[in-house]
Amino acid sequence: MRYYVRRITFYVITLWAAVSLNFLIPKLMPGDPRQIFIDKLMRRGGELTPQMQNSIDLLFGADDDASLWDQYVAYWGRLFQGDLGISITYYPQPVTELIGQALPWTVGLVGLATIISFVLGVGLGAWAGWKRGTWVDSIIPASTLLQAVPYFWLALILVSVFSVTTGWFPRIGSYDIFGFDNGPEWSWAFVGSVIYHGFLPALTIVLSSVGGWLLGMRNMMVSTLSEDYVTTAEAKGLRRMRVALTYATRNAALPSFAGFGVALGFVVAGSVVMEQVFSYPGLGKLLFNAVQASDFALMQGTFLVITLAVLAANFLMDIIYGFIDPRARANV
Repeated sequence: MRYYVRRITFYVITLWAAVSLNFLIPKLMPGDPRQIFIDKLMRRGGELTPQMQNSIDLLFGADDDASLWDQYVAYWGRLFQGDLGISITYYPQPVTELIGQALPWTVGLVGLATIISFVLGVGLGAWAGWKRGTWVDSIIPASTLLQAVPYFWLALILVSVFSVTTGWFPRIGSYDIFGFDNGPEWSWAFVGSVIYHGFLPALTIVLSSVGGWLLGMRNMMVSTLSEDYVTTAEAKGLRRMRVALTYATRNAALPSFAGFGVALGFVVAGSVVMEQVFSYPGLGKLLFNAVQASDFALMQGTFLVITLAVLAANFLMDIIYGFIDPRARANV
């Protein structure tokens, strides 16, 4: 119980610090979201009246008389109400609505690709570690090479070969916008279109990340096989498959699970480069557009969601880790 209390306390304090920084950093950045919005309005030939100025001040939470502490307390109040502000890039859409539209695409694509790369990498790594010194070790240089290739370059190669040259897969988008004029819908045809459009982006993520899981698991497997309990299990005459799975792989995979928790948390952040190359409407592309347009409200909301996802994933993995490895609880 002491282990779980300490972990919960740690994550509560971390959450408070992260939200506080999310509030303070935009305050220290140059630029004013009100002025940016007014400049965009004037470039479009609009006229700024005193009534419009007052509405803009209210819309973007302008209060020059309020102290920083009062603004901080008001910020927490808006968070508890689910109010993340209004985006100036996609005005008048609320930030919450924009994140809600982009989040399912990122979680569905990047999350599934991360899980596939983790399972594939850990499985191949355990096999390579068990068969160390054989031809199986030859898959390690190839996977490491793919991991070393710049992410955007790998994505561009896949687009050039499988989209531009052969035309097997689409170059951009998350589904066939011409086949579904009314937007996303729940149908097998739409699901097939999403899988078809998401294959190359998912393949990019898997190819660029599987090498890390494979190499880490292989090294841990080799180290675990030299432990006394594995030698004892082999001396007892247990079946080799049981020794490999129950004694070696189960213990060698513990560090990989810890790393998987971190990777799973950053799933929400998406892959900015991948989503830009494939024009995928995820959270990474939304964040990129917000930074380009100095959309502070959208940046704050996106950073907050990413922070919450990372903390939630790490907290969940800490809880699971406490169950699968009693030593973690005993050392507290």
